Amino acid sequence: MSNSPSFEEQPGPGSSAQAVRQACRSGALRTHTSGLASAHVQGNLVILPRAYAADFLRFCQANPKPCPLLGVSEAGDPALPALGEDIDIRTDLPRYRVWRDGELVDEPTDVRVLWNDDLVSFVIGCSFTFEHALMAEGIALRHVEQGRNVAMYRTSVATTPAGPFHGPMVVSMRPLRAADAIRAVQITSRFPAVHGAPVHIGDPALIGIRSLADPDYGDAVEVMPGELPVFWACGVTPQAVIAQARPSFCITHAPGAMLITDLFNHQLASF
Repeated sequence: MSNSPSFEEQPGPGSSAQAVRQACRSGALRTHTSGLASAHVQGNLVILPRAYAADFLRFCQANPKPCPLLGVSEAGDPALPALGEDIDIRTDLPRYRVWRDGELVDEPTDVRVLWNDDLVSFVIGCSFTFEHALMAEGIALRHVEQGRNVAMYRTSVATTPAGPFHGPMVVSMRPLRAADAIRAVQITSRFPAVHGAPVHIGDPALIGIRSLADPDYGDAVEVMPGELPVFWACGVTPQAVIAQARPSFCITHAPGAMLITDLFNHQLASF
């Protein structure tokens, strides 16, 4: 976006979660959150009218790899105190997507004017959380080094349907050397609340991806000689599902533009 601040002007890896949310709330941060407040848990967002909430909750429960739930709000309440005392879900992400009847109609930087007492917010675990654990073990992530959003792809892997919600799994991809890929499986297996271990390693065609150079969301990064593409289930999956389920109204995060919570990554480690 032409009026967005550069990556260097935004909060950095050592920023507090509250500082990043405040930058979103003030409009200073409008880009992706990869690498920001790196010790803190990040979350994907889905906001739906109450009439769809029970079915979407069942959808998340049936598809824990792409949709691991971190929190659900009360209807009409923009706060999520279990994830952060001062969170206002209407303002605290850099950018949102607004959907009507399954069609993307807007990408605002806050959704206060759209808010009403019928809306329920779902926060879903994000792979940006386990990136901190990978980097702490010396595993380089090219999209972070290049200041890009992670590459995300729609696959031929179907999700388990619930009510009107059905569609393809979306995955995020990180190129890694074979030894790092093995270590990444071990590390991310400790974090089932943020997608856990990869769902696929190697040939992207086996999961229906035609070209790694053309991601459906995010930014492409090169897979260098000697590297393998490693794919994790992704919390953008609900956006592919919403395009097929076509609910009358929905708000999501823009891909890569997450809610940063007060939870720490280490709190989600299962062992």
